Amino acid sequence: MALRMRKRTHGPAQTEAAGACALTLESVTRRYRRGGRDFHALDHVSMEVPPGRFLAVMGRSGSGKTTFLQCAAGLDQPTSGTVRVGGTDLSGLSEAALTRLRRDRIGFVFQSLNLVPSLTVGENTALPLLLRGMDPQDPAVRERALTMLASVGLGDRADDSPLRLSGGQQQRVAIARALVTDPAVVFADEPTGALDPVTAREVLRLLREAVDTSGHTVVMVTHDPQAAAWTDEAVFIEAGRVVAREDRPAPETVARRLAGLGER
Repeated sequence: MALRMRKRTHGPAQTEAAGACALTLESVTRRYRRGGRDFHALDHVSMEVPPGRFLAVMGRSGSGKTTFLQCAAGLDQPTSGTVRVGGTDLSGLSEAALTRLRRDRIGFVFQSLNLVPSLTVGENTALPLLLRGMDPQDPAVRERALTMLASVGLGDRADDSPLRLSGGQQQRVAIARALVTDPAVVFADEPTGALDPVTAREVLRLLREAVDTSGHTVVMVTHDPQAAAWTDEAVFIEAGRVVAREDRPAPETVARRLAGLGER
């Protein structure tokens, strides 16, 4: 399944090899053994996501969308098939190299936030840079963190504890942290699931802006038709397979698609 994109002229896409997709899956299968029988969480999923794309991955509980994210992000290894991030084949990497790739070229935004309460907001934002081996005393580290926090409207909260922030503000810090390394792909797992509708819209606006302004690629797992409406395209997974797609998804269309999956 080739996913079309709007042309970008700047941002992380320029750092990838010419013609390389931000994310490619080729016949990816993830099989588990359950009750003495094989269970396919993913069943020969193929997909190309060009740079500068906002993609929603949708499906009912147990459809395989979380397994999709885990395999695509290098958090789990497919039973068969190929995953490439920016042209790099994940199956050919050692565990150490895979860890470095996730650290340097992939950003994560989770519903659970995963902020470190003992660190300041600025330190949480800079954490991926420190994990790269950058000196925490290097002024460039703080400058980059402050720049990213300013981009999500929290430039004046760098020295605060994340515990002093609202849930929506904490999620904005998580977005700043995910983008601080200019990753090839940002994976967002139900990023608005624990937020009220107003705060959720703000978080989705920031993800949309990361795509439109900075050329980032965002792959978001969600069950929410309203969230999917912010994306360029929604793909629908059922029983481990991609069964439908929708360009410029509207909430009503997405809701009908999801209801139809439930009747399959």
